[in-house]
Amino acid sequence: MEKLIFTVPEIAKLLNLSTATIYSMVRNNEIPYKKLRGKIVFHRETIEIWLATPTA
Repeated sequence: MEKLIFTVPEIAKLLNLSTATIYSMVRNNEIPYKKLRGKIVFHRETIEIWLATPTA
């Protein structure tokens, strides 16, 4: 079964970025995320769509 929800360290590893970069992207609303009981989490499908969407 594929993992559906990722934490900041997990998404950083998946995207080959530092956790500091991920936190910066979250602060600047540059990456889709949700807060779950106060923790920042990332939904696999949402991230896959975000990665596939071309930017202007």
